[in-house]
Amino acid sequence: MTSELNEAPIEATRIIEPPPKLSWREKRERRRRRRVWFEEILGWVLVPAIIVGCYWFLKAGLAAMGSSPEALMEGFKTLTDAL
Repeated sequence: MTSELNEAPIEATRIIEPPPKLSWREKRERRRRRRVWFEEILGWVLVPAIIVGCYWFLKAGLAAMGSSPEALMEGFKTLTDAL
């Protein structure tokens, strides 16, 4: 009980103010930053998917013509060796 007598009086805490409203330029900058991040992530996902898709499309096209990527590379190697 005696230790409670030596405590300082309770002080009022500051009221937390809401953040100030953003100006239209700050809103535009945030939207731009979000869009850049979204485009970057989308690029990291789509570019490998497009590359793999092109390879599969090439492989299917060559298979439809009765060839394969290995046979095509062998033909190129034969041409370069002949030169």
